[in-house]
Amino acid sequence: MIHLKSKDPKITRAFRIAIGDLATNILPCDLGLIEGSSDAVMAGLDYDFPWTRDAAINSWNGVSLIVPEIAKNTLLSMVEKVDGELRINHHQYWDAIVWTTGAWKHYLYTGDKKLLKIALEATTNSLKYFEKTELDEELCLFRGAAHPADGTSGYPIIYRIGDDGNGSTCIGDWPAANPDKVHPVGYGIPMHALSTNCLYYNAYKVAGLMADELGRQPEENWSEMAEKVKNAINQHFWMDDKGYYRHLVDPLGNCDNQECIGLGYTLIFDVADTERSKRVLENVKQVPAGIPVGWPDYPRYEKIPGETYGRHSACVWPPFEAMLASGAGKNGRIDILMHVVNTIAEYACRDLHFAEVYHPMTGEIYGGVQECEGNLEYEWVSCVRQTWSSTCFIRLLLLNVIGMNFTTKGVEFKPQVTENISPLSVKNIKYRKMDLDIEIKGSGNKISEFYINDELQKEAFLPADLEGKKKIRIAVTI
Repeated sequence: MIHLKSKDPKITRAFRIAIGDLATNILPCDLGLIEGSSDAVMAGLDYDFPWTRDAAINSWNGVSLIVPEIAKNTLLSMVEKVDGELRINHHQYWDAIVWTTGAWKHYLYTGDKKLLKIALEATTNSLKYFEKTELDEELCLFRGAAHPADGTSGYPIIYRIGDDGNGSTCIGDWPAANPDKVHPVGYGIPMHALSTNCLYYNAYKVAGLMADELGRQPEENWSEMAEKVKNAINQHFWMDDKGYYRHLVDPLGNCDNQECIGLGYTLIFDVADTERSKRVLENVKQVPAGIPVGWPDYPRYEKIPGETYGRHSACVWPPFEAMLASGAGKNGRIDILMHVVNTIAEYACRDLHFAEVYHPMTGEIYGGVQECEGNLEYEWVSCVRQTWSSTCFIRLLLLNVIGMNFTTKGVEFKPQVTENISPLSVKNIKYRKMDLDIEIKGSGNKISEFYINDELQKEAFLPADLEGKKKIRIAVTI
């Protein structure tokens, strides 16, 4: 099993807790394309099934580098056959396309072309389906809720279900409760969300890469659609006066709040250029507990007495702040990256597990408030041993601190190591046909020495076609 050791005992201990949470949430599953009953990764200790978005993000975060076959099963569990064709499971349809990114990352980590063939077919069919049902051809944006927010607390008051707060708190139930406001095509939610459209942009981009890897001809419109969606995001979401992208472009009234994971995706997927990336990171809201899922909180929650915050609008969700922190690390803002790494580690060591949601100011486990059966002040539960909360910590260490950048040709290393955590080592990373042990000494982001099995390399690069045990030693300086 993978093992990490850091000069900072808090980081070492938190990593062990993260691996424990992951192991706890591996259970037999027979959903989707899984043959028989095979182990897969559940969303958390309070769940006995995977979720599409969780499956994708967990693989991307590193589960495919730790237990690749189980990660593969989990991805397959979220593919279904509809009208004779493979499609991504879209129980909560709006962000189902995140599966494509997760499947592509799994391929980069494992080289599994069998899964890649399934991923290309499911992605092709799903993109065609969503183009017919959710694409606004005039804006070139996709309708639907925001990637992380299935609760109504993630949206302005017009998306509250029922004038008195009665009824469901799931945004998916909004169209049935508001037939006079729904969009006439598709599911009916009329909003366009930043995070969701970033995922569509990336899906078009990686669909072409999937086809290239399989020696197939990409669909004619993929490259064009990728550019159109990217340009539409920059045209309709960017607010030059505020220096960040808005949360929603919406015929019922835009929402100019920050959306943490959406902003992260603009950085990770290169939707934002260099100048906009810099401004996003200058203006993103940081709180004592990390980076809130959104900001500012909605007025209906701010009016509640006491230190209450909306569940999907202002609390800290580790998997979503981690994407922003990843984007910050990519752009050289190691201060933001380590703020998130350290707060996540601190809370895991305190609680002995990774929770789903935290209070933005105190850092205590806190589910946030969200309408429930007419009660505006209903405090929701924060689930325990939430898998993507644990894997996001793994992600930040492997992909950002150690700086593993996976390509079709191999792994580029771009470490960002602070003095308090160095030396740093990690053992038993499962990369393609290799088992990797990595050791980093020094602090900074400039590599002075890079060794593979004691042989000094000219470049900090590990080719994808090697096999067997590989010991990598890296020396970094400021």
